[in-house]
Amino acid sequence: MARRRTGPTDVVKAMVYDRDGGACVRCGALENLTVHHRVNRGMGGAREPWINQAHNLLTACTVCNGWFEDNPRESYEAGWKVRRPQLPGEVLVRYPDGSQYRLTPDGVRATTVAAAR
Repeated sequence: MARRRTGPTDVVKAMVYDRDGGACVRCGALENLTVHHRVNRGMGGAREPWINQAHNLLTACTVCNGWFEDNPRESYEAGWKVRRPQLPGEVLVRYPDGSQYRLTPDGVRATTVAAAR
């Protein structure tokens, strides 16, 4: 019996890699990259269809992927991790250059404009 696939498709992984410039979103590394889920999948994979969509995924090196888990406060503040019930499209992500972006399910990194007061 084949194992049920619980991760993102190869197409989505390629979209995320391209969007993130083929580099870790925290340190900018270009090697030992993996796909990181901003909202954890949970045990046995998640039921939500968006869990493996581009806005919930980041390119991360293996060192930073572990760092996200060991440093949750900083990871949530930077948007590298997202706490339920928030959705990944609602939380900005900080990139290595300090810029913040809203990520979309179709693999776009949108700049945000501060609201005029």
